[in-house]
Amino acid sequence: MMIDLKPPRNGGKKFSLRSRRGWIAAAFLAGGLFVLALCGYFAFRPAVSPSSPALVAQSPAPIEGQKSTSAPETPAPSPPQAKEEIIENVVQPGETASHLFSSCLLHQEIHTLAATCRKIFPLTQLRAGQPYRIHLSNGAFDKFVYEIDAQDQLEITRDENNFAVRKIAIPYQVEEEVVRAVISSSLFGAVAEVEESPELAIHLAGIFAWDIDFIRDLREGDSFAVLVEKRFREGKFATYGRILAAEFRNQGETYRAYLFENEKGSPAYFNEEGKSLRKAFLKAPLSFTRISSGFTHRRFHPVLKTYRPHPAIDYAAPTGTPIHTVADGVVIQKTFNRYNGNYVRVRHNNSYETLYNHMSRFASGLRVGSRVSQGQTIGYVGATGLATGPHLDFRMYKNGTPINPLNIKTIASAPVSPKRLAAFQSLVKSCNPRLEADSVIRIGAVKRDSETTSEPL
Repeated sequence: MMIDLKPPRNGGKKFSLRSRRGWIAAAFLAGGLFVLALCGYFAFRPAVSPSSPALVAQSPAPIEGQKSTSAPETPAPSPPQAKEEIIENVVQPGETASHLFSSCLLHQEIHTLAATCRKIFPLTQLRAGQPYRIHLSNGAFDKFVYEIDAQDQLEITRDENNFAVRKIAIPYQVEEEVVRAVISSSLFGAVAEVEESPELAIHLAGIFAWDIDFIRDLREGDSFAVLVEKRFREGKFATYGRILAAEFRNQGETYRAYLFENEKGSPAYFNEEGKSLRKAFLKAPLSFTRISSGFTHRRFHPVLKTYRPHPAIDYAAPTGTPIHTVADGVVIQKTFNRYNGNYVRVRHNNSYETLYNHMSRFASGLRVGSRVSQGQTIGYVGATGLATGPHLDFRMYKNGTPINPLNIKTIASAPVSPKRLAAFQSLVKSCNPRLEADSVIRIGAVKRDSETTSEPL
């Protein structure tokens, strides 16, 4: 049987059009159903939490005894450390606070600092040769420490806005020691032979300056013993402290001195009987020099080339040697003329005046009307005026008449008071054995109150 696959000839075109429209309608219907089904799936799908086991991978629990292989937590970075720097030096001649702080402070800051320091220690009093330290933090000013003297330091610190200034005592390790020596040529030489500092000779001469003329009276074979405090910093000798007791044997005479605080509260030196070593006048205005010309009514003047009175004592000494006033008084002249050069005149009481000629320069701060204390430096040896070389021309007047300073007899200051005599005698008994035998006593660190002022030796 044969099958005819050809479409019928009659009505074929009508059949083809209907079929195509049906397929298109079916496709649109199927697509719409699919979209509706997809929207319904997402609309009604149950929510899944992040902690669902199906979505979050859980790391297996570590087996007991097994180290964790997880990376350790990184610590937070520490803040950067400040760069600390210390500048150590000594004040140079002519150097001021502006020079010292110019690299770390602004001009206005230096002005503010100077005003802050004025009541405690004026920065205008910085002295050449004194050591200092400037502490910097990241290049900025942090602290300044300046050695005022052997006793005190100036310390300046800074916070965010202000400067803090204070004067503090220098802490020392103190030892008491007996120093002995025999004089063969000079006091300085004897001190050097026992490997001590010239500073000790100056202190010792100051104690006995009223009884011994260290220019004229010393002889070979004279001797001394000194019970003195030695001060150490960081294990190294720094300076001498107080001389607690001393003995000086001069031309067969024995002189002793004991440091004791009398009723007035200020320490002073007394002999074994309790009499003060301090007299109205020092024996000489200089230490360790020689007399080049004496008091006379007729002397050939080396400059004027004629004979003239010389009512003075000339002390030859190197230029710059300190000159001390021989007694308490008031400066009534401080000037220059072509004969005396730079000179100072001091009135001591209603009767006495002293004159100091040919100075190279005056002491800093000295003015007419200034009150001066016995032993205070008022100037320095020079050769100004009519002088052939550096020396001091020293003159003394009583009621306006020149007198020989070497012949004056002076009266001692007040002795130990009766109320304090027993304590003084106890001190003498404790010191004498130590002057007679070498001894070293370690005291320990000594710190004074920063407001306490110590008496100069």
